[in-house]
Amino acid sequence: MRILVLSWEFPPRIVGGIARHVAELYPELVKLGHDIHLITVEFGDAPRFELVEGIKVHRIPVAPGNDFFHWVVNMNESMGVYGGKLIQDLGPFELIHAHDWLVGDAAIALKHRFKVPLVATIHATEHGRYNGIHNETHHYIHGKEYILAHNAWRIIVCTHYMEQEIQRIFHSPGDKVNVIYNGIRPEKKRRDPRFDHMKFRRQFAADQEKIVYYLGRMSHEKGISVLLDAAPLLLGVLGDRIKFIIIGGGDTSHLQQQAKNLGIWEKCYFTGFMSDSDLDKFQTIADCAVFPSLYEPFGIVALESFAARVPVVVSDTCGLPEVVQHGITGIVTQTNNPHSLCQGILKILKNPDYAQELVDNAYNDLFLRFDWTMLAQQTETVYQCVVTERAQVHWS
Repeated sequence: MRILVLSWEFPPRIVGGIARHVAELYPELVKLGHDIHLITVEFGDAPRFELVEGIKVHRIPVAPGNDFFHWVVNMNESMGVYGGKLIQDLGPFELIHAHDWLVGDAAIALKHRFKVPLVATIHATEHGRYNGIHNETHHYIHGKEYILAHNAWRIIVCTHYMEQEIQRIFHSPGDKVNVIYNGIRPEKKRRDPRFDHMKFRRQFAADQEKIVYYLGRMSHEKGISVLLDAAPLLLGVLGDRIKFIIIGGGDTSHLQQQAKNLGIWEKCYFTGFMSDSDLDKFQTIADCAVFPSLYEPFGIVALESFAARVPVVVSDTCGLPEVVQHGITGIVTQTNNPHSLCQGILKILKNPDYAQELVDNAYNDLFLRFDWTMLAQQTETVYQCVVTERAQVHWS
């Protein structure tokens, strides 16, 4: 099956979780015999065309815009033109697969121009991020998401929570939505036995300090402020034997100010962006990973912590309780509740044997529920259903 994939991010361009999802799913589909052409945005010195684990990656230039939304319009125009030429040059494609609203206009145009069915993976929604639609920007993005959902033959989402959200806010029929979890390659977190753990650890914390960390985007929906609010409570129990590490690029000035206002500045370390190689090392010396999101369709960072064998504490919002099974593979706490978050972290830090049991269960769960080979087969089943249905339809 020849499939055209549109994604606005793909390594080395990594903005959020879509890049990793796309980069790890499609090599498995290539192994199943599919011909994958992926159109994405040029980035740095990355080649305009290359084979990446069997994926035929086409990176296209995009004219700069006056703002982000103007740039997205230019990106879709470039993707549409390039995709159209690709289809004309190579012959028929059985499917188009679009990842999120940002590439929706190009995907929809190619669908109608060449009468190729469209599958859309919706990784998150604007309505979910902001608990409603409150301004013109929200309305614009929500409208684009709605149009993409309407035009898709099938919609793929990452959790059953998202399945319900898509049906509720886009009025998509239930038999149009398929749940396929995100996955991870556990082997990417293999530890180097030659690594000097203590020397590296001392860059972040004193020997007696337990390392509690957050990793991800610095946006309100990630709930980092809840972790900072929980920090004084933890310090009240553990004294100075704890250090809070906040990892991720973006504007952290408001979070740093919050830490100063709470009197915990000296117990916090805002690292900024951390490379994958340093992050892999960091996770070997951390004691607890915390993801206190206010909105989280899935939480692939939790899987990365599973693979790195770091005990995980999360909030009970959206899809996180599907990914992290409370008391089995991690601790699930009440959303936006610093006291609940504090108690969850203390369970990890004060009970090392229990924490190790959670870590072992979580690592095993990667192979039971989050294996990319299995998830690619589930994706292939969706593709085959769409192609079969398309063959039975006269598209005038």
